[in-house]
Amino acid sequence: MIELGSDHAGFELKEIIKQHLEDRGLDFQDHGCFGTDAADYPVFAAKTARAVAMGDGGTLGILCCGTGVGISIAANKVRGIRAACCSDEFTAEMARKHNDANILCMGARVISAETALKLVDVFLDTEASEDERHKNRVRMLSDIENEKLIV
Repeated sequence: MIELGSDHAGFELKEIIKQHLEDRGLDFQDHGCFGTDAADYPVFAAKTARAVAMGDGGTLGILCCGTGVGISIAANKVRGIRAACCSDEFTAEMARKHNDANILCMGARVISAETALKLVDVFLDTEASEDERHKNRVRMLSDIENEKLIV
């Protein structure tokens, strides 16, 4: 399952992504917003991120706002979320491979729809690395979140 969300600035891009996911035969759930009227990105980031966090571990999310930054900051406030704001294919791939990112965030005012769909495909088609080095770093992120990593 892929969990989707956006604010008003990312709404149109989210709609394009939904069609792309349908074309790929992938299941998704849209957590809003549902139009271009002003909408607060933290609300939709939280709804989407909570759905990812409560998913089966293989659940991924995609969030869109104007820059991708605000919505990624909001999503990362939810325990268990590793949201990455990406604007190129290499970053999207490494976010999944090295950081086991579970939410892709993009800025509709920063990248084209064509680029966004490439990032979606790279993000969804890349597996997290099994390399112990990267797995340990992801565990450290959880430790920070749970206030167990003291430096």
